[in-house]
Amino acid sequence: MTPPVAALARRRGSGLTRFALWAFGALFSFALSVAAYDFVTGLLARNVVLGWAAFALVVLAVLAGLVLALREWGAFLRLRRLDGLREQALAARAGADLKAARRVVSGLTGLYAARGDAAWGLARLAEREDDVMDADALLALAERELLTTLDAEARLVIESAARQVAMVTALVPLALADVAVAAVANLRMIRQIAEIYGGRSGSFGSLKLLRRVFGSLVAAGALALTDDMIGSVAGGGVLSKLSRRFGEGVVNGALTARVGLAAMELCRPLPFAALDRPAVSSLVSRALAGLVSRGS
Repeated sequence: MTPPVAALARRRGSGLTRFALWAFGALFSFALSVAAYDFVTGLLARNVVLGWAAFALVVLAVLAGLVLALREWGAFLRLRRLDGLREQALAARAGADLKAARRVVSGLTGLYAARGDAAWGLARLAEREDDVMDADALLALAERELLTTLDAEARLVIESAARQVAMVTALVPLALADVAVAAVANLRMIRQIAEIYGGRSGSFGSLKLLRRVFGSLVAAGALALTDDMIGSVAGGGVLSKLSRRFGEGVVNGALTARVGLAAMELCRPLPFAALDRPAVSSLVSRALAGLVSRGS
C-alpha cells in the first residue's frame, strides 16, 4: 500500500461527526444511568431484598462494562502500536536514518519477544543486527527474520477464508447465504491477521480495522478488476461457462483474498520491501487448487 493510500485509509472522520457521536453516547449513558437508579431505588422502596439484588446486578453490569471497555481500549492501543512502527520504518527508510531504524527494530523485538513462533528469527536478528550499518539493510534484515513466518501464517488464513467463501458461493443455492458467509469470513479473517502480527483486536477494534481495510481498497481502486486479480477473475469466467455458481465462487474468493491482502498491509508492522507482496492470483490458485480440478 502506498503512503498516500495508507494515509487516506487512516484518515479520521470530521470533528463534527466525532462530537455528535460523543454527545449521543453521553446522552444514552446518562439516560441509562438515571433509569437504573430509578429502577433500584423503586425496588428498594417496595422490597428491600429485591432492591439490593437489583443493586448488585447493576454493579456487576457496570464492572463487566468497564472490563470490556478496557479490553477494547487495549486493542486500539495494540493496533496503534503497529501503525506507529510502520510509520517510523517508512520515515527511517526515507531518511536513511540508522538510529531511527534501530529504534524500529527495538520496537519489533519488544513486540515479538514473548512469541514462540518468532524466537528463531529474533535470535538470528540479534546475531546480525550489530553488523549492519545501513538503515535500509537493517529494516530489510528485520523484515526477513521476523515477518517471513508471520506472512506465511497470514497467507494460510487468507487462503482458508477465500476457499470457504468460494465453496459456499458455488455449493449453497440459498439467496444471500454467500453474502452472509463472506461478511463473517472476512471479519474473522481480518481479526486473525491482526492477531498474527501482534494487534489482537476486540469487537470494536475489528470493526474499525474492517472499515480501514475497505477504505484502503476504495482509495486504491482495488474493488475494481486490478492487475493481480485478472488471472483469478478470468479463470472464474472460463469456469462460469461450465458452472455459473462456481465462476461466481472464484470471483468472490478473489475478492476475499484481496481484502485479506489489504488487511496484511494495514496490520504488518513493516511495509513490504525485502519480502515480496503476495499476489491475489497466487493466493486464490493455492486456495482452490483441489476444488478447481474437481469442479472442472
